[in-house]
Parts: sequence; C-alpha cells; structure tokens
Amino acid sequence: MLSKNKIKHIASLHQKKQRELRGEFIAEGTKLVMELLNSHFEATGIYATSEWFENNRLPINFTGEKSIVSMNEMERITALYTPSPCLLTLKTRNVVFNASIANSALVLVLDDIKDPGNLGTIIRAADWFGFRHIVCSEQTVDLFNPKTIQSTMGSIARVNICYRNLETMFKELDGTVKVYGALLDGTNMLDKELSDAGIIVIGNESRGISETIRPYISDKIFIPSFHPDDLSGGAESLNASIANAIICYEFRRNRMISK
Repeated sequence: MLSKNKIKHIASLHQKKQRELRGEFIAEGTKLVMELLNSHFEATGIYATSEWFENNRLPINFTGEKSIVSMNEMERITALYTPSPCLLTLKTRNVVFNASIANSALVLVLDDIKDPGNLGTIIRAADWFGFRHIVCSEQTVDLFNPKTIQSTMGSIARVNICYRNLETMFKELDGTVKVYGALLDGTNMLDKELSDAGIIVIGNESRGISETIRPYISDKIFIPSFHPDDLSGGAESLNASIANAIICYEFRRNRMISK
C-alpha cells in the first residue's frame, strides 16, 4: 500500500517543473518498464500489482524501492488514460554532446518540436535506423514528459539525447560538416548523394526550420510527393515524425547503395 506522500510524489512527476526539481521521471507498461530496468537509467522505484511481480523478474542489480499496489492506487499515480499494472520511477540523465561527433556520424537536430508524441516517435525511428545522437533545441518539448517516454517504446535507452542552444552548437561545428535541412526550396533528396556523417535538421511541426537556423544549412533537401494528379502533392505537409522517418530511411538506403 502506498502512503499519501508517495502517491503525491509519483503523481507530481507528471509535471515538468517537478521532474526537473526532483530529477526523476516515470515510465509505464511492461515492455517499456522492462527495457528501462535493463538500461543505463537508474531506477528509483517500481510500483506494480502482485500479479505483475509474480510474472516478471527484476534485474538482480535493482536497488530501488519495490511496492505492491492495487489497481485503484495505480489509477492515482498513472499518467495514462488506462493504467498499466506497473509503473517505474527513474533518475533523469544529462547528456553532453560533443560537436565533433558530426564528423563521423549522422546526428539528428530537432528545432523546436512541440508535441511529446512526435518527439517520442522521432526517437523511436532514430533508434530503428541506427541514429545514436539527437540534439534538441532548448524550446523542444521535455524529453521526460510521460507521453514522450511512452512513445519511445524503450528507444530512449539506446539514443543519446541532449538539449542545446542550436546557434551555439552550429558555431562549434567543423566547417566541413554537412548540415542538411528539409526545406521547400531544397533538392529532391532522391536525386542527391547523401553523406554518412553530418547534421540533419528536423523543423517545428507548423513553422518548419527556424529563420535563425536556416543560415547554417549547407544542403537543402525536400521529400518529393507522389500525388497522382500533381507532383506538388495533395497534402500541405508531412507530420514531423513521419518526415523524420522518411529522411532517416533515405540516408541509410542511399549509403547502402553507394557502397
């Protein structure tokens, strides 16, 4: 049984201010919980039903709090519409990004992504396509938002994600690093030879890439439409997470063909 203070503590982690103050976040659902229990994140507590504990084994190195809770209690601490039988609390991590990484690997840069579901899906796609580094603008939605964590489906454990002032970061780059950005006046990415190292900028859901960031773009690209009646396409634009997945795929496909 959880104390009132413990319920209040866990429920407070739904809020960004409290996550930052306490240095903790939550994850829910068996698959996500088990992924994070076996990751580099430090778990501080697990709260689950007795049946869940009977059917799932914790890592031998788990040192956090372990509490059996009822589904009624789960309803008071969950951030989900329908509570799962398990909830994990973990310590947040601050990742430092060294700009020199872009000399030898592809790095995703997220310019003011606002929707937590989009951020989580972008992280999941990055993991699928083998992108290990993401840099978020300071205005991008909080990585540890419960909706973001849920949308990553565990990929947050395999991708290094940090927040930076993007203009400062771009100034730190080696002058030879390619910076790709999806823009309407860009080159059809299917007709372009793409590098296996550099920066790929994904813009805001409604405004695209910020005006302050555009001067740093060295290679403008766009995703072509294949609308049957008009190659400019019927839809006005693609969702940021969908565009990101297509771009990540094309970069990987392009390099496989060139090799």
